[in-house]
Amino acid sequence: MSPILVRPVREQLEHDRVIRLLQAKNRRRFEAGINPGAEQNIPVGSGTSAVYPDVVLQSPERGHRLQAVVEVETGESVNHLEALAQWAHYGRMRVPFHLYVPAGMVDVARRLCEDNQIHVGEIWSYHAIGDQVRFTLVHRRREMPGGTARKRAAAAAVAPRRTQTASRTAKRPSRSGRKPAKKPARAQKRR
Repeated sequence: MSPILVRPVREQLEHDRVIRLLQAKNRRRFEAGINPGAEQNIPVGSGTSAVYPDVVLQSPERGHRLQAVVEVETGESVNHLEALAQWAHYGRMRVPFHLYVPAGMVDVARRLCEDNQIHVGEIWSYHAIGDQVRFTLVHRRREMPGGTARKRAAAAAVAPRRTQTASRTAKRPSRSGRKPAKKPARAQKRR
């Protein structure tokens, strides 16, 4: 349950409306489950460690692998207590954590994430124009903690060293004084 035990009715309606819009927006790419209000429909985890983020994005393929968790906040719920109770936990997951906040609360949300070292994959702002809600990406993390981007960067950093070392040993004469044998030239492929 959220530390914001009772949200004002108007904000709760806005919160649930944004959740439903995000579900519709992500329906093509993911299986999007929602937990609006006090409902606990789609858990992440099991048993006593299960959490219920606002939107749970899963792969539409057979395994229904978790792809991302989304938390939607309102003006009242962007605070230190909420950041420590929910955002910090979602930020430690092995999947991207996306945070949606009202347009006027973006700086507060960024500061809370930086001060509490919360790893957020994306921060989106939203604002209503009449009956429509507009979303704007305001922050995207370049790599996710423990994600494949970090592994690729580490592999890329190691790979040039191996080829450089291999090329040095090939050019260096052997200890017996003989030159290394030349490699045969590869035949060119005909098209």
